[in-house]
Amino acid sequence: MSKPLIVSIPHQLGKAEATRRLQGGLTRLKSQFGDKVATVDETWSGDRMDFRVGAMGQTINGHLDVMEDQVHVEVQLPWILAMVAEKAKTFIQKQGTLMLEKK
Repeated sequence: MSKPLIVSIPHQLGKAEATRRLQGGLTRLKSQFGDKVATVDETWSGDRMDFRVGAMGQTINGHLDVMEDQVHVEVQLPWILAMVAEKAKTFIQKQGTLMLEKK
């Protein structure tokens, strides 16, 4: 298995507001990218979300931890997708920032 992809997304919202904005965020991504995403499961426990995404015939597992000034995302990519890790990192950074900025 490849090493995890780690992304930190800074914010100035505080932990509670950032968590509120991120809750349900993966479900919104599924509606936006439904043709590429088969399944989305997210489970919240306090300030931590564990998630599983089925995309392009692969399963992507990970979690995110919401902190006062940043969101720490760790994703375990299957080896076939690890080859495009930099593109995945850019995508996660962009989508995470959009979710946090959206009111």
